[in-house]
Amino acid sequence: MTEVPSQKDPGAPSATSAKPASGGTSTPAETKKRKSRAVAESRPQAPAPHSTGHSLPIQLPFLEKIKQRHVGRVAILYLVVGYLVLEVFGVFVHLLALPEWVGRGVVIVVALGFPVALLFAWAYEITPEGIKPSDQVEPKLSNSKQTGKRLDFAIMALMAVALTYFIVDKFWLSKRITQVAVASTAPVKGAPATFAPPPHSIAVLPFVNMSGDKEQEYFSEGLTEEVLNSLARLNELQVAARTSSFSFQGEHPDIATVAHKLNVGAVLEGSVRRAGHTVRITTQLVNGITGFHLWSQTYDRDLGDVLKLQTEIADAVASALKVTLLGDVAAKIELGGTRNPEAFDAYLRATKAYYERQDVKELHGAVALYTESIRLDPNYALAYADRSLALATFARNWAKGTAVRASRDKAQADANKAIVLAPELAEAHLALASVFEDSLEFTSASPEYERARALAPGNARVLGDYGQFAVAMGHTESGLLAAHRAVELDPLNPNVHTALGRSLLIARRYEESILAMKNAKVLAPNDGHVNALLGLAYYYSGNLQSARAACEESTDELNKGFCLAMVYEKLGRHADAESVFANLRGRWGEDFSVFYGMIYAVWGDNARALDCLETAMGHRDAYLVAVKTAPLGSLRKEPRFQAIEKALKFPD
Repeated sequence: MTEVPSQKDPGAPSATSAKPASGGTSTPAETKKRKSRAVAESRPQAPAPHSTGHSLPIQLPFLEKIKQRHVGRVAILYLVVGYLVLEVFGVFVHLLALPEWVGRGVVIVVALGFPVALLFAWAYEITPEGIKPSDQVEPKLSNSKQTGKRLDFAIMALMAVALTYFIVDKFWLSKRITQVAVASTAPVKGAPATFAPPPHSIAVLPFVNMSGDKEQEYFSEGLTEEVLNSLARLNELQVAARTSSFSFQGEHPDIATVAHKLNVGAVLEGSVRRAGHTVRITTQLVNGITGFHLWSQTYDRDLGDVLKLQTEIADAVASALKVTLLGDVAAKIELGGTRNPEAFDAYLRATKAYYERQDVKELHGAVALYTESIRLDPNYALAYADRSLALATFARNWAKGTAVRASRDKAQADANKAIVLAPELAEAHLALASVFEDSLEFTSASPEYERARALAPGNARVLGDYGQFAVAMGHTESGLLAAHRAVELDPLNPNVHTALGRSLLIARRYEESILAMKNAKVLAPNDGHVNALLGLAYYYSGNLQSARAACEESTDELNKGFCLAMVYEKLGRHADAESVFANLRGRWGEDFSVFYGMIYAVWGDNARALDCLETAMGHRDAYLVAVKTAPLGSLRKEPRFQAIEKALKFPD
């Protein structure tokens, strides 16, 4: 008979399983095997982990729980995903020119999400039945291993993607973005290919006029320039020059754009609200790389305390940038200034009028305002220095006859007065150097230029003027070094690029001059002076057709005529060359005899060239400064020319 198990024994084998594989009686071996299996199955069994019985969950140590719940894997996975999100999003921020707050917001969200992800991994577990609190899910080795394998696969896959992106970004994408950025925001050749601002570099944006009166724009602009100049006097800081910083006025650009265009690490912006003799200034310093605020402050001051205010702002900025200042900061910043509110106000008006002048009448208006400022404070050294520069500009470009000498004498007196009042004021030495140069006193001009450069190594205007003079005197390397430095400090100022191009032209580095002039043209496409100088650079380089095209495009009558008279002659268009030259002399008379002499020298008419240069000597023409290094061919061998050169007393 077949043995039937008891129905009360839940662990006994079923009747079906007890039957032999084939009908009939079992063999002894089969019988023994069935009995052994029955005994084993009759032993008590541990309940399954998810049985519905009364078993308790297995308790694991804390570190084992972290491992069991894959917190570490989730952390690695999140970091890889976060890296990819930030990198890819950064590309779109640059390409789409999104506001900087968008990028900051993404960074903050990703950072805050990290601890949230870890807490989620600890508190919850994904099971086949769905997401459940980890404390309600008993560890099951098979499920844990399966989840771990999936996470490991995801980590490896994403790390492969991240590595691929890194390689593509390093060797292709970042270069492409840089090219786009340079093309759209920094078209000037010589600007950094990548954003790598020097340490402790800063730009000062025009402060916003909050007075509710547009007539007060001069005050907010002037105060901005005073703060900018105060910072520029600190040799420990590199400060973007006024023209480049003010090029953003009215545009409301984001800080990243400003920082990249000017290649600075920080940007100072603010607002000004004036009421009578009281002024409220709100300033904030922003990191140009991260976009985060470094420092902010609001000042309420009487106008008589403006000098002290400038010192406070400069000191606070330096502290925020972690700059160790050397020497007496207040003495550097307040040098040559005034504590007279009315004098300060007149000075700011004069400065705005001088920068925005369009004709001789507006230049006279600026001089009158400087004079008013000096009347209100006879010890205002900066006002004397700036009036001197304005008077020298008038003498060089507009004065006629005896007015030239009279204007230069006044300019020299003002410069000397400024030096007496403030011997360390770079602007005063620059003004005196300018007067000496225009008066053909080159041996006196040279040390004044050197002194100005030594006192203000971060002043783009000083460096640009010094650079042109040094190259004209034959000190090519030091002059070009200063001219290039001026471009670094004032990259968006076409005049600085033009000065560099002119210096390179004098140095006979024609191809480099062409590049500098092209950069100036990008910034000032309608500047006729730039086109004429570009034409001259093409001419001396031997590219006559490009020279003709550039000069014909120019709207600068003087330099256009000077250029075309030489270009047409070289092209064999003698009648056209003579016609242009005749118009030139008919329009300007003997005022620019130096240029006439250079034209005759190129034509090979040395006798007439020397006549023109001797006429210029009789007028004490300021442009005789070009004689030392100008390409004059065989004219230099002439005894009459050598006599002129000796009389000019060029420094060695």
